[in-house]
Amino acid sequence: MATTSNRPLKTNQVKEILYAWEGKDKTGKSVKGESRASGEAVINASLRRQGIVVTKVKKKTYSSGKKITEKDISLFTRQLATMMKAGVPLLQSFDIVGKGHANPSVSKLLLDIRADVETGTSLSNAFKKFPLYFDPLFCNLVGAGEQAGILEDLLTRLAIYKEKTLAIKSKIKSALTYPIAILSIAFIVTAVIMLFVVPAFKKVFSTFGAELPGPTLVVIAISEFFVSYWYLIFGGIFGTIYFFFQSWQRSLKMQRFMDRLLLQLPIFGIVIRKATMARWTRTLATMFAAGVPLVEALDSVGGASGNAVYLDATIKIQSEVTTGTSLTVAMQNADVFPNMVTQMVSIGEESGSLDAMLGKVADFYEDEVDEAVASLSSLMEPLIMVVLGVIIGGLVIAMYLPIFKLGAVV
Repeated sequence: MATTSNRPLKTNQVKEILYAWEGKDKTGKSVKGESRASGEAVINASLRRQGIVVTKVKKKTYSSGKKITEKDISLFTRQLATMMKAGVPLLQSFDIVGKGHANPSVSKLLLDIRADVETGTSLSNAFKKFPLYFDPLFCNLVGAGEQAGILEDLLTRLAIYKEKTLAIKSKIKSALTYPIAILSIAFIVTAVIMLFVVPAFKKVFSTFGAELPGPTLVVIAISEFFVSYWYLIFGGIFGTIYFFFQSWQRSLKMQRFMDRLLLQLPIFGIVIRKATMARWTRTLATMFAAGVPLVEALDSVGGASGNAVYLDATIKIQSEVTTGTSLTVAMQNADVFPNMVTQMVSIGEESGSLDAMLGKVADFYEDEVDEAVASLSSLMEPLIMVVLGVIIGGLVIAMYLPIFKLGAVV
C-alpha cells in the first residue's frame, strides 16, 4: 500500500520537457510542432490520439544565451502589447516573440511562461513564477488588466513605463560612467609613468651630479613608493572597490547611507533626485491609471523609485493615506517633494485627473534629466581635460625641469 500511495506523488514531481516532433496527419500532409510532456512515450500517445503518425520526436535544447536584461523584458512587453492590439491570440503571440528572439535565454523564458498559460494558469501568475525578471508592479498591472479585460492597454502602459524608466537609467549611467572611465584611465597612465618612465629618468639624472629641482624630487619620491609598494596600492584600491560594492549590495544600512549620500552630491545629486522623482511619479501614474487603488499602488511605487529616501517617504505617505489623509498633504509631510510636485498632485486630486497630472510631472522631470545630463556632459569635458592636463602635464614638467636646468648651465 505504501508503494501504491507514493506513485501519484512521484508522478506529480516529474518535470515536463519541451519536445519538437514531426509526423503526418490523416491526409498524409507533413506536420510538425512542439509539445511539453514527461517523456517521448507521452508525446507519441498524445499525437496518435490526434490521428498523427509520428516520424520524429526530439528533445528541444537551448544553447546557453546571454543574460536576460531589463531591455529584453521591455522589448518583449512592447512586442506582446503590439500583437495583442493587432488581435493575435496570447499563446500565438508568445510563440512568435519567443521563437524569434535573438537571445536563447529569453526564448526559453517566454516559452516556459507560455506553457504555464496553456495549462490554465493566469498570465499574471505565470509571470510571478519568475520574480527575477518580472517585479510585483509588472505582475500587479498584468493582473489588473486581466480582471478588467483591458490586458492589451495595460501592456502598452507597461511598455511605455519600462521604456521611459530604461531611458532615464541609461542617461544617468552615461553621465556617471564618462568621468569615472576617464579618471580610471588617467590613474592607469599615471601608474605606468610612475612605475616605468620615472625610474628611467632617475637613472639619467643620477649622472648629472647636480641638485635636482623640488618638483622632480617629489615625483621621484612618489615613484619610489609606487615601485616598492605597487601590490599594496593596486590591491588596496581594487579590494576597497570590491568590498564597497559587496557591502552596498548586501547591507541595508549601507544602501540607505549611499542613497542619502547620492542625493547630496554637489553636481550629480540634482540629476539623481530628478530621475528618482520621475520614476516615482511615472510609476504611480501608471498604476493609478490602471485602476489600482491608491493605497495598493503605493506598495510598488517606493521600491520602483530606486532610492531608500523615497522608499521611506512612500511608506510614510501610505500610512497617512490609509488613515484618510489626502495624497497632497501626505506628500507635503514627507518633505522630499518640491512644491511644484505637490501642487500638481493637489490639482489632480481636485479635478479627478490624478494620473494625468502625475504623468505630466513625470514628463517634466524626464525632460529636466535630459537637459541636466546634456549640461553635465558639456561641463565635465573641460573639467576633466583640466584635471588630466594638471596631472600629466605636471609629471612631464617635473621630469624635464632638470634637463632644462642642465641646458641653461651649458
